[in-house]
Amino acid sequence: MSENENNQLRDVFDAVADPTRRQLIRILAEAAELPLHELTAQFQMGRTAVSKHLTILKEAGLILDRKVGRETRFRLNAAPLREIQDWAAFYSKFWTTNMLRLNQLLEEEEE
Repeated sequence: MSENENNQLRDVFDAVADPTRRQLIRILAEAAELPLHELTAQFQMGRTAVSKHLTILKEAGLILDRKVGRETRFRLNAAPLREIQDWAAFYSKFWTTNMLRLNQLLEEEEE
């Protein structure tokens, strides 16, 4: 387990379960770095609500922040998403294998 994973306070799956947080990840994936006010402007909720979502993402290691003067800027740290990718890949193989088996059974029945 990497140092980053050891420092995670929150489960990555829990962090991405919320649609607002998934949208924040998507926005940050398309930008190098954004300040809080630019992120808040993209949602119909207040700064406090957006900050709470960002805190959850930060606790999961999915975003990094830094102070620039009085402004806090956020950027994506996609590394923890690997856990989700690995989990989905396992089940993708499972379903592919089962679909191949089903296809074989159907072909055998046609013969």
